[in-house]
Amino acid sequence: MSAEAFRAATGVSRETIARLETYAALLRKWNPAINLVARNSLSELWDRHFLDSAQLLSLAPETARHWADLGSGGGFPGLVIAILAAEQCPALHVTCVESDSRKSVFLRTVARETGLDATILTDRIEALAPLNADILSARALAPLPQLIAHAERHLAPGGVALFPKGATAAAELADALATFTFRRDEYPSRTDSAARILAIGDIGRV
Repeated sequence: MSAEAFRAATGVSRETIARLETYAALLRKWNPAINLVARNSLSELWDRHFLDSAQLLSLAPETARHWADLGSGGGFPGLVIAILAAEQCPALHVTCVESDSRKSVFLRTVARETGLDATILTDRIEALAPLNADILSARALAPLPQLIAHAERHLAPGGVALFPKGATAAAELADALATFTFRRDEYPSRTDSAARILAIGDIGRV
């Protein structure tokens, strides 16, 4: 997928594309040193990373004001959401949590170079005070039971967690239901026919 194909698929402005192109250039520059994404995925950056992240924004409630992305790594989906939100949802503030200090420096560099008002926290998720987020996301971070435990701590009342999952989703849901009760909705992924996005809220303990 090209930048223009991404624009056609998402309807974003040329300004947003320019920000994503800046992000892409920084990612290619930094990746050899700190391994932000798999090297062989750089040729599929616009669909495998940008579009895969961007699709989550359409699932966010319009009333959301704080989005927290856990284990942001190279910025997926957190920084992509922040770039799109700057145009589409200017009242939405994004916080990226990343314990690796080198990756946090990269995230701050992207935020500065693209003019984003995003917060980058360099800390372990378990050590943070509750983030009180309206939306929580995590991509390729941990099994679902662990993610739901994080969501239980960091979601605001009435908030929703958005977790992209692949072929293991059903098994991970079964594991999570042994410990937690929760409301869930499932949405197909736009980038992987075998994947789905889990939207989880109203979390409680069994």
